[in-house]
Amino acid sequence: MERLERSTTKQIDYGVLLPVFILSVIGMLSLYVALSNDPAQKNVVTNLLSQGLWYVVGSVMIFIVMQFNSKAIWKLTPAVYTLGLGVMTALLFFGDKDMATLTGSLNWFRVGQFTFQPSELMKIAYILMLAYVVTHHNIAYRERDLRSDGRLILKMGLVTLPIIVLLLLQKDLGTMLVFIAILGGVFLMSGISWKIIIPTVIAFALLCAGLIFLVTTDSGREFLKIFGAKEYQFRRIDAWIDPFSDATSSSYQQANALLSIASGGIFGKGFNVVEVNVPVRESDMIFTVIGENFGFVGSCFVIFLYFILIYRMIRVCFDTNNEFHSYIATGIIMMILFHVFENIGANIGLLPLTGIPLPFISQGGSSLIGNMLGIGLILSMRYNHSVKEIDY
Repeated sequence: MERLERSTTKQIDYGVLLPVFILSVIGMLSLYVALSNDPAQKNVVTNLLSQGLWYVVGSVMIFIVMQFNSKAIWKLTPAVYTLGLGVMTALLFFGDKDMATLTGSLNWFRVGQFTFQPSELMKIAYILMLAYVVTHHNIAYRERDLRSDGRLILKMGLVTLPIIVLLLLQKDLGTMLVFIAILGGVFLMSGISWKIIIPTVIAFALLCAGLIFLVTTDSGREFLKIFGAKEYQFRRIDAWIDPFSDATSSSYQQANALLSIASGGIFGKGFNVVEVNVPVRESDMIFTVIGENFGFVGSCFVIFLYFILIYRMIRVCFDTNNEFHSYIATGIIMMILFHVFENIGANIGLLPLTGIPLPFISQGGSSLIGNMLGIGLILSMRYNHSVKEIDY
């Protein structure tokens, strides 16, 4: 395929890197507060060093991925996607059963003390494959009609279906929501007719309304149990609807998260001042540290950093004038945006807890590397900016 590219300018977009760097610093500081104030933590220094090492590895990955131009990424995409599916399939047979018992999801490999969550890297492989499929289809069908749009939807579905099946088998519904968000973003940007998009959006809204009805009624829950829904998943919904209904047991984490953030007030209590206990604060509840220590102002600053990051990624997308890049950027933006919305929404009681980490801040190497790879792909679009014709 032929695409528009420009003679290499090798520009590093510091407008993207700076928010990521500041968020990473906030992440290390927040992790220190979370770990040092957790009585159950006995290896605070080890955990901090481990997370610091992941930041270093992630930075190296950004530099490496940034060197790949769109032609190289295009050629590697099918292989990366196939490899990702293979690793996620292997997880069903060799995944960490102890972690599955603890978390309810079979989504971790373990080698000694090292754990790895392949679905985090599969997000990047999926974004690349969606961009590959949509770009290839749009080149083949320059004259768009409802029939060609139907073919594109089928192709996107075939790329998505194996991942959804694997995630269902792994019982990882939280991560599945991220893939659906990525699909939704690329679907809207793919050039599909509004005659299809509008009914699809309406159908999706009705589906969400029906699901809410099922998970909030006794009869609906009995129906969902036939398809494998678990009681702990319903408890999460109950904790979301009324966090203080069982604040000493099943909704303890959610209730204390709200108390922690509320106690921070406008300006917070100050660095490393923790008076409300929130279990497992270092991962998907890390925003409570920011809320309690730095208050409403500090929380808004973190959200503003994400806004700047997403805005800069959108600017890079438009400036490169490359269709393949545009779909990759759309997927990465949707991935980060959904993580931020779901994580912060869950911390403040707007959404139920799903175990989604806060990008560049929450503890966890797999998530951090996945996000850093996404940033590397965004930077590669500026770093390898061009205007001459090349063959993909």
